[in-house]
Amino acid sequence: MTDTDRDQAGRATETDTDRDQASLATVTGQVTTAVATAFRQEWGQVVATLIRMTGDWDLAEECAQDAFAAALERWPRDGVPRRPGAWLTTTARNRALDRLRRDAVGAEKLRQLALLDAQDGERGGDESGVGDDRLRLLFTCCHPALALEAQVALTLRTLAGLTTAEIARAFLVTEQTMSRRLVRAKSKIRNAGIPYRVPPAHLLPERTTAVLGVVYLLFNEGYSASAGADLVRRDLCGEAIRLARVLARLMPGEPEIRGLLALMLLHDARRATRVDAAGVLVTLEHQDRGRWDTGEIAEGAEILERALLEGRPGAYQVQAAIAACHATAAKAADTDWAQIVALYDRLALLVPSPVVRLNQAVAVGMADGPRAGLALVDGLAESGELDGYHLLPATRADLLRRLGRDGEAADAYRRALDLAANDSERRYLAGRLAEVS
Repeated sequence: MTDTDRDQAGRATETDTDRDQASLATVTGQVTTAVATAFRQEWGQVVATLIRMTGDWDLAEECAQDAFAAALERWPRDGVPRRPGAWLTTTARNRALDRLRRDAVGAEKLRQLALLDAQDGERGGDESGVGDDRLRLLFTCCHPALALEAQVALTLRTLAGLTTAEIARAFLVTEQTMSRRLVRAKSKIRNAGIPYRVPPAHLLPERTTAVLGVVYLLFNEGYSASAGADLVRRDLCGEAIRLARVLARLMPGEPEIRGLLALMLLHDARRATRVDAAGVLVTLEHQDRGRWDTGEIAEGAEILERALLEGRPGAYQVQAAIAACHATAAKAADTDWAQIVALYDRLALLVPSPVVRLNQAVAVGMADGPRAGLALVDGLAESGELDGYHLLPATRADLLRRLGRDGEAADAYRRALDLAANDSERRYLAGRLAEVS
C-alpha cells in the first residue's frame, strides 16, 4: 500500500468514526428528550401506582427515579419503547418488589399487598368506585390531618414531579425548610395510617376545598412555571384539567368544581399564545387572539354558566367570570375593565389575599388609569405582604412606565428581574427594562 493509499484509508476511517460519533450523539439527544417528555407526562402515574402497591412514599419515589435512570441507560441501546409509561411503571414496580424481597419487613408487606390486591379485585376498586391512582394520591395528599401547605407541597412533589427546590421557590421558603415539611408530611401519613383511597361520598365535602386548591396550584405551576426555561408546562395543565373533570363527575352537585374547571379551560385556551417564537412572555393585551382555542373558550363559558345557575357563587366561579371577560373580548380594547374591577371587588371579599389585591390593582389601573392602580400597588408594597414576589415590582414598573416615570420604572424592572426565576419572564422584563433605560 502506498503512502497515498494509507492517507486515504486513514481519512476514511476518521470520517467513519466522526459519522459514528455524530450518530451516537443524535440518538443520545433523542433519548434524553424522550425521557424528559416521559418524566413530565408519566411521573405522577408511576409514583401513584407504586404508592398504592407498596404503601411506602419514599420507596415509591426512589424506585421511580431508578426507572428513569434505567431508561437513560437502556433506551439508547434498545430504542424508546412504544409505551414509555408502561415500561417505566413495570421497571419501577420490579425494582420496588426486589427491594421489598430483600428484607423481612418487606416480605410481610408483600403478603399484605397480595391480600389488598385480592380485596380490591373483589370490590372493583375503593369505596368511591373511582379506579384512578392519581386521584387516590391527590385525596391522600389532601387529608385533613395534614396542614394545607403540606398538602400542596406533597402533591406538587409526588403528582407533578417538581423538585424540592422548585416547590420551595413557589412557597418563598428555603429548600431545607421545604425538605423538612415534606418529610414530616410523609411521616404523618405513615404513622397515622392515612388510607390511600378516594374517600366515601359522605367524607368528600370535608376535602373539597383542599383538593380544589391543590388542583388549581398544579394548573398554575403548569401555566406559569415558577422556575426553569419553559413558562408553560402543558403536561401539568392537562393533568389538572383531567383531574377536575373526574372530580366534576364524582361530585356533580358542587358548583365550585365546575367553576374551577371553567377557569382552567378559559386560561388554557390562551396557552399557545403566551410566549413568542423566541420564548419571551407575551402579555394578554399583545396575544394573538385569533390563535386562542375557541372550543375551550366555549366549553369553559358553558360550564361556568351552568355553575352560576346553582346560585352559590364561590371564588373559582368569580375568577372564571373574570377569565371569561378576557376570553370573550374580540380585541384587547373591547375588554370590560369596569366589570372586571367589580368582580375583583367580590373576589377580594371571598379570598382576602394580597395576590388578589395585586390583580385588583392591575384592573383598576386599566379601568381608572395607571395613577389609581399605582396607589393600590404602593399600599401593598408598604404592607410587606408580597416581599420577594416578583410580580409586585413588575406590576409597579409597568404602571410607572405608563405614567412616563421611566427612571423609577427601570428601578422596579431591575428589582423584578432580581426576583424572577423563570427564563421567559426574565427575557420579557429585560426587554421592558431596555425600553425605559
